[in-house]
Amino acid sequence: MAGQTKAIRRRIKSVTNTRKITKAMELVAASKMRKAMQSVHGTRPYAKLAWNTVISIGSKIDTHLHPLLRTHKKLNRVLLLVISSDRGLAGGFNTNIIRKTFEQIRLYEQANESDEYVEIRTICVGKRVADAMRRADIPIIASFSDITNNTKFEEVLPIGRMVIDEFTKGNYDKVLVAYTDFVSALTQRAVMLELLPLGTSKDLTHGDVEKSGSEEEMKLEYQFEPSAQNVLDRILPRLIETMIYQAVLESAASEHSARMMAMRSATDAAKDMLGDLTFTYNQARQAGITQEIAEISSGAAALES
Repeated sequence: MAGQTKAIRRRIKSVTNTRKITKAMELVAASKMRKAMQSVHGTRPYAKLAWNTVISIGSKIDTHLHPLLRTHKKLNRVLLLVISSDRGLAGGFNTNIIRKTFEQIRLYEQANESDEYVEIRTICVGKRVADAMRRADIPIIASFSDITNNTKFEEVLPIGRMVIDEFTKGNYDKVLVAYTDFVSALTQRAVMLELLPLGTSKDLTHGDVEKSGSEEEMKLEYQFEPSAQNVLDRILPRLIETMIYQAVLESAASEHSARMMAMRSATDAAKDMLGDLTFTYNQARQAGITQEIAEISSGAAALES
């Protein structure tokens, strides 16, 4: 009986220490989430307005004026930019975005069975998705890590330039970006956005269900000075870099929110487990005391007889 109570005490101590760790991790994640939310809400209006502007421009000018606007008749090569986290302990955050990515890959694989072959390659942001792509033997042309925590715009520029160069060189016919959209601290949504060619996707819904490109915006007329070519050369690459930066910020805020909720659930589970272990320990201790009393009584009775 003494051995049983000793084992339970060790278990209680272990769970108590674990609860302290998960509570600390919850507080750290909450602090990082607040900072990430400020960044997301500060850049989201600009990203939406820029995206709406390009959609409207793309509907009014010749798409052959710029390589980032050109669509391809045949889809032979697709580039997936997938954004995840470097660390785990974030609930279903990484699982959801990886599942979303593989769903898209399966769609192309099914198309391959009945049509021409579509080659798929990836750019991975975050160690988790890079590991998943390697396990699935999906080709990776570049992998980036340690940029989703307190992201700076300068850290995202190499990704944007790589995507732009690969598409303008004709190496890929379409570029998709998979990221986790931050809706609230309780809700994050894995999305797949068609990034290139520009103007083909109207489903930008950062944080809400508002669709980009309203009818009023589509009726706007544009004048380009000094020329449409010069303006597009300057604005379109910056838009790609902005959209990738916004996607990283959305994913970072979603990661910290998911980790905060996961650690909160773990802390609550540890609290419930401590209650059960304490109850079991008290039962075992009471049983031990009762047994000792019974043994003393039996010994006293034997001496009297």
